[in-house]
Amino acid sequence: MVQALYPQSRPRIGLALGSGVARGWAHLGVIRALARHGIEPDVIAGTSIGAVVGGVHLAGKADVLEGWARSLTRLRMISYMDFRVRNGGMIGGRHLVEALRQNIGDIKIEQLGIPFVAVATDLVTGHEVWLREGDLVDAMRTSFSLPGVFEPMQHHDRWLVDGALVNPVPVSVCRALGVQMVIAVNLNADILGKERRAGATVPTVAGFDLLNELKEHEAETKSTMIGTLARRIFRREPTHPSMFGVMISSLGIVQDRISRSRLAGEPPDVHITPRLGSIGLFEFERAEEIIAEGEAAVERVLPDLHDAISIFARENRPSEG
Repeated sequence: MVQALYPQSRPRIGLALGSGVARGWAHLGVIRALARHGIEPDVIAGTSIGAVVGGVHLAGKADVLEGWARSLTRLRMISYMDFRVRNGGMIGGRHLVEALRQNIGDIKIEQLGIPFVAVATDLVTGHEVWLREGDLVDAMRTSFSLPGVFEPMQHHDRWLVDGALVNPVPVSVCRALGVQMVIAVNLNADILGKERRAGATVPTVAGFDLLNELKEHEAETKSTMIGTLARRIFRREPTHPSMFGVMISSLGIVQDRISRSRLAGEPPDVHITPRLGSIGLFEFERAEEIIAEGEAAVERVLPDLHDAISIFARENRPSEG
């Protein structure tokens, strides 16, 4: 166990959990694999789905989240999306917030065992906002407010949206909180250009055609708001992407470019990059393989993890003589 090797001099470690929608289930596998090798972070910073997994983990409910993730089907995930196309977003997010609150309760960020930050973006100024105190569920909900998809959240007279617009992999947040070593989990290292399926003429960023999915479950959705509004949102011509597809593809490109730029200027000490290019952004039902890939990604960089901890641990040891 790595921590056992350096009980007194182990470096202070920060874990930066990146954005990536459904690919974020990989964070569950990463955290589990790190713990298996004795590596527990002293600080966690998360953006979007990274904030959700990081916050739930620190609340002691990671097993509950994983069980829920593994139980999801496409239609069940769609049922959690309260489509209403108003107040700056297509999805209210109320059902998802209710599910989170039912499972983790009304926990304050200050009550967590270690420092935690959820990253968001000020919709007016474009400034990066660090949510470090207050209601945990509200902070997580704010951090995953994809512009145009989820309604923005109001926080102290500021309208906030997804932190992925400014800091998709929050290495800088961990550094600012005084850690010596940062482990970053980048979910978007191999995704750009891979959302087009073989033989398809348009990108399907969700990983499947949501409009066809609704048609397949016509009986369950026909008389509901989910069915009516979702059809408007996902409607498209056979040779053209939908409004939703264009929006999410564009956000994915922006996120990819910002991630590359920020990681180049603020590189982590260990970079974990799960291979998730074949996973659609809304394929939440593929939790089992996504989580497994998160664990596998840790195993691939294990030598780097051991080396980094050893190097930083030596710096912590008191000098002799």
